[in-house]
Amino acid sequence: MNEHYLLLWLEGPLQSWGHDSRFGRRDTLPFPTMSGVCGLLCAALGAGGEQRELLASLTQGEWYVRALARHELPPSAPLRDFHMVGSGYDESDPWQLLLIPKTNEGKKPVGGGTKMTYRYYLQDQAFAVIVALEETLAKRLAGALADPVWTLSLGRKSCAPTELIGQGVYADRQQALAHCDALMQEKNRHLHFEVICGAAPENGEVLTLNDVPLQFGTDKRYRDRQVTLVYA
Repeated sequence: MNEHYLLLWLEGPLQSWGHDSRFGRRDTLPFPTMSGVCGLLCAALGAGGEQRELLASLTQGEWYVRALARHELPPSAPLRDFHMVGSGYDESDPWQLLLIPKTNEGKKPVGGGTKMTYRYYLQDQAFAVIVALEETLAKRLAGALADPVWTLSLGRKSCAPTELIGQGVYADRQQALAHCDALMQEKNRHLHFEVICGAAPENGEVLTLNDVPLQFGTDKRYRDRQVTLVYA
C-alpha cells in the first residue's frame, strides 16, 4: 500500500466523544474516538449506511492523536449540561407526538415520556489526528473535508468546529508532524498528552476502547483496541 498521512485538526468551543455512554449519562472521553472521527469522515464524503469496506480502509492503518492545551490557561474541566428529552411537545399534534420517547411496545412511558439526561462536553480543546491511509483515499478525504457533503461536527451535532478540519495529506509521518508543530506554535498551544496505538504500560496509561467501527447504519458494530495515553 502506498501509505500517506492525513492530518486533521479538531478545534472548537465544545467537543464530545462518547465511548460507552448510555441512558441518562452521556459522558465523553478526553480525546476523539476512532469511531467518532470515522463518522466525521463519512459525513464529509456523504457516505451513509453500513460502509463496511470504507471503514475497513479507514481503520487498518496507524492512528495517532495529540491533545493540545493553551499555554496561558490550564485545561478546562468538562462541561455538564442538564438536558430534557421529550418535554414541551403537544400530544394532540401527531408530528410532535412522534418526538416523545416511547417504550419498546411503542407506548408512552410512565411520567409522560420526558427523560432527564446529563451530557458532558470538552471545553476549548484542540486535537491533531494523524491517520495513515492509502494515498488515493487520503486525497479523496482531503477534498471532501474542504467541501463536505454533510455538516461536520466534533462528536455531537451541536459541536461546531472553528478551524478547517482537513490540514493536508503528507507523504510521511514526519511531514505531518512538522505541519502540526507549526499549527501549535501559530495557535499558542502545547502538547498536553498523546494517544498512541497499542499497549505500552511503561510509557503511560493503557485503555481498552470499543471504538473501532466495523459497520455503521442501523445495526452499528465495533471491535476493541488498546491505546496508551502518554502525558507530556
